[in-house]
Amino acid sequence: MMDSKRRDFLKSAAMAAAGSMVAGNTSLPVVHADQAVDDLPTGEGMEWNKAPCRFCGTGCHVQVGVEDGRVVAIAGDKAADVNKGLLCVKGYHVGGILYGKDRLTQPLLRQDDGSLKPIEWDEAIEIIAKRIFDSPETFAFYGSGQWTIPEGYAAQKFMKGGLGNNHIDPNARLCMASAVTGFLGTYGVDEPAGCYQDLDECDVLITWGNNPAEMHPVLFSRVTDRRSRGEKVRIIDIGTRRTRTTDAANDYLEMDPHGDVPIALGIMHLLIENGNYDKSFVEKHCNFRAHPESGKTLFGEAISEDEFRKRIAKYTPEYVEKLSGISVEQIRMLADLFADPEVKITSLWCMGMNQHTMGTAVNTLVHGVHLLSGHFGKPGDSPTSLTGQPSACGTVREVGTLAHALPGGRIVAKPEHREQCEEFWNVKPGSINATPGYHTVKMFDQFTMPTDEGGDITTMFVQVTNPGQTLPNLNKLFNDKKGLEDKFLIVSEVYPTATTELADLILPAAMWVEKNGVYGNSERRTQQWFKMVDPPGEARDDTWMTIAIAHKLFEMGYEGMKDKDGDFIFAVKDDDGKEIPVWEFDRYYDTNVDKHLFEEYRQFTTMKHKNLAPYDEYVKARGLRWPVVEQDDGSWRETRFRFSGFDDPFVAEGEEFEFYHSSSNDGRAQIWFHEYEPPPEVPDEEYPMWLCTGRVLEHWHTGTMTRRLAPLNRAMPTAYVEMHMEDAKAANIRQGEVVIVESRRGKCELPVWIDGRGRPPRGSIFVPFFDETKLINDVTLDAHCPISKQPDYKKCSARVVKKTAEVPS
Repeated sequence: MMDSKRRDFLKSAAMAAAGSMVAGNTSLPVVHADQAVDDLPTGEGMEWNKAPCRFCGTGCHVQVGVEDGRVVAIAGDKAADVNKGLLCVKGYHVGGILYGKDRLTQPLLRQDDGSLKPIEWDEAIEIIAKRIFDSPETFAFYGSGQWTIPEGYAAQKFMKGGLGNNHIDPNARLCMASAVTGFLGTYGVDEPAGCYQDLDECDVLITWGNNPAEMHPVLFSRVTDRRSRGEKVRIIDIGTRRTRTTDAANDYLEMDPHGDVPIALGIMHLLIENGNYDKSFVEKHCNFRAHPESGKTLFGEAISEDEFRKRIAKYTPEYVEKLSGISVEQIRMLADLFADPEVKITSLWCMGMNQHTMGTAVNTLVHGVHLLSGHFGKPGDSPTSLTGQPSACGTVREVGTLAHALPGGRIVAKPEHREQCEEFWNVKPGSINATPGYHTVKMFDQFTMPTDEGGDITTMFVQVTNPGQTLPNLNKLFNDKKGLEDKFLIVSEVYPTATTELADLILPAAMWVEKNGVYGNSERRTQQWFKMVDPPGEARDDTWMTIAIAHKLFEMGYEGMKDKDGDFIFAVKDDDGKEIPVWEFDRYYDTNVDKHLFEEYRQFTTMKHKNLAPYDEYVKARGLRWPVVEQDDGSWRETRFRFSGFDDPFVAEGEEFEFYHSSSNDGRAQIWFHEYEPPPEVPDEEYPMWLCTGRVLEHWHTGTMTRRLAPLNRAMPTAYVEMHMEDAKAANIRQGEVVIVESRRGKCELPVWIDGRGRPPRGSIFVPFFDETKLINDVTLDAHCPISKQPDYKKCSARVVKKTAEVPS
C-alpha cells in the first residue's frame, strides 16, 4: 500500500493548483488519488476509461471521465503499477489540454501576403502529395517521442518503405539519442535493463545531473515515500545547481559543467586501484573497450584489462577534483559505495547526461561504473535512463523513427536488415535506401540553407512537436527559413506555436484521447488506450494524415506506394478480404487502424528480443514490459529485469546473466574508457557565465499544452533566469528586474529570480525553455555528440546585462 504521506504530498501539490481554478474551459475537477476505480463518481451517461498520461515518459495511468462527449474529470488509476493512483500536478490537469480556446480546427494555407487561408482537407493533402511526387528526395519528415507507436510506424513505413527516403528523425534526437547510443555501445541493444522496482529496493539513489523531484515527481516519490515508512534510502545528488532534488538529498555534490565524465572515470580508477571491483562479474560477463586511433565509433575496439588500467590510471581523485569541481573526499565516498557489494545502488539520469557533447561517452561510463562494481541486474542495482516524452522509448527507439534506423533494432546500413524489412512490408527488393538520412540538426540546417547554396531539403512535414521552440541555435536552424520561397513547411498541430509562425501549411490535429493510441514508457512498458471523445472541427488523426498522403501518391501513380502485389502499402482489409478505404476520414474508424498497424509492427520486435504481445493483451492491461512472451497456458508474461537469468526468458538456462546482443558477439557487456574532453565553449571575458537550460515542474516541454491550463500557467506564468545573489549584486541587478541573456548566437530578455526554486552557483545561470515568448534557444549552441548527434543544451557561455546598460560590442 502507498503510504498516506506520499499520497498527501502529491495530492496537496495538485489540489493547491486545483483550488485556485477560475471558471474556464480548461478547468476540470480533480478526483482524489485514494478513490478506487469502482468508486469514481458517475452520472447519467458518465463513463470512465484508462489512458496513459499525455505528458512525460514516466507513463502514469489516468482514469478519464467522459460525459456528453467531453472529458469532464481525471483521476489517478489505482490499478496501474506505475503510479498506483497518484499523479503529479500536470497529470491531474491533463484533461484540460483538449479545451484551449485557440484550438486549430481547419487546414490553413499561407498566402503571399503572409495571411492564413482556410482550405479543405482534400486540397491540403493534394498540395503535400504533389510536392513529394515532384521531388521525393528533398522531402523530410520530423516527429517526436509524442508520436504514438502506430503514428511513428506509419511515418517510418511511408518514408523508408514507400519513398525510399531516410530523412526522418524525431525531436528525441534532442533528448534521448545519447541514451540510445550509450545502451547500444554497452549492451549491443537499446533500452534499460531494470525497471521502476529498482526505486523501491535500492539503498542508494544517485541522480546524475537530473532533477527527478520536479521532472519525474511520481517516480521520485517512490523513494521519498520509503523514508516515511522508516526505511533508510541515501540520496546523492550530483548536479551543477541546487534543486528540489537537492533538498531531499543526503549528499549534494556540486560539479562543474561537464564534470560527470571525470567523476565516472574517477570512480572506476579507484575501484581498479584498490582492487575492490567485482572481479568475478567482470571476468564472466564483461569486456573492455575504447575508441580506435582512427576516430570515434559507436562500438569502438576491444582493449585488454591491462590497457584499461593504464588508460584510467591518470584519473586520480586529485586530478578528477580539478576537472569536475567535486572534492577528493567526495570522489572517494562514491567509489567506496560502489565497492560495497552489500549496498544496492540505482543511478538515474536524463537530459543532463544526454544533452552533452560527450553524451555517448558519459552514458557508457556510468553503465561501466555499475558493471565494473557488479551493481547490475539485481532489484535495486541498476543504471537507469529516464525519458522526457511519453513514447520516446516505444516509438522513437523501438519503432526506430531515426534517420539511420529501421523497426525493432534494425539499421538501414545493413543489407540483411533492409531485406528483412522489405519482406515484412512486401515491397520490392531495394526499396529501402542504404544511406542514413539527416539527423535533426543537419536536417534543419539543410532546410534553412538556401537551395542554391546546397540546402537540399525543400519540403518538411512536422508532426507532434514544436521545433521552432526546441531546436538549439534557433536563429540558424529555424528562423533562417524566413524569405526562402522554395522551402515549404507543413505542420500538424493542436494549437498555434512558434513553429506554426513559419508554417506554409497548418493541419489541425487530434490529440490524446481524441484518437486511439499506444505509448511506450521509460521502463519498457507498452500502454494502449481507445478514442473517447471527438476532436474539434476538422481536426484529424496524425496516422490518418500520413495514410491519406500516401494514398494520394498511390492515386498519382507513385510506384513506391504500391507493394509487390500492386496493392496500396497501407491496405487494410476486412474479414472477407475487401479493402477498407481508411484514407477517407469518414471511413477511418470503420476498423481499428491502430490495431492493424500494431500487429504488423509486432513481427519486427523479435530480432532484438523486444517481443510484444498481441494488441488485445494491452487492451486488458495497464501496460506490459517487454519482452513479453507467451506461456504454455496461453497467457503472456512480461519481463522486469533484462539480461538477468532469474527473470529474462531469453537468458540461457543456468546462466546468471547473459548479454545476448553483445556487440562483441560473446554474451558480454562492454566497459568503456573515454578520455575527458573539455566542453566546446567555455566562459571567457566576453561571455563569462555558464548557461544551462531545462524544464520546470508546472510545464511540459514547450508549454503548448500546459500553458493553456489556467492553474498551471498562474503557478508559473513566465520563464526567468536564475542567478546567484553575489553575481546579481556585482552587476547591480535586482530581484525581478528584466535583463538580457546573450551569447554569440542570440539573446533573450528575462526577469531575474534570485534564490528561487533552483540555486545556481556563482558564474552560472539557468533558464527554462517552456515560454514561447522568451525563446532561450536563440542563445544556446548547436554543438553535439559526434556519435549520437544530440546537441548540448546544458552548457554554453553567455552574459547577463541590464537592459539599460551598454552591451559590449
